[in-house]
Amino acid sequence: MPLRNVELVRLGGRIRKARKLLGFSQNDFATKCGLDRSHLGRVERGAQNVTFGVLCTICDGLTCDIATITRGIPHLLAL
Repeated sequence: MPLRNVELVRLGGRIRKARKLLGFSQNDFATKCGLDRSHLGRVERGAQNVTFGVLCTICDGLTCDIATITRGIPHLLAL
């Protein structure tokens, strides 16, 4: 899996985990954020790159900041 896809999968997994911890179904969370459920699903699977605006919207829905959800992404390798 290319590095970019690995990072998108990591980000999507964090979004999914946070959403579930808050008790939202994917459909309810997408509605809360004003996003299409299928788009949110693709983001959570790492199949869809996320724009900054959508990431801001998701983080607002999760009541967290972008730094929290993206900490350590991408993982920088020691040179």
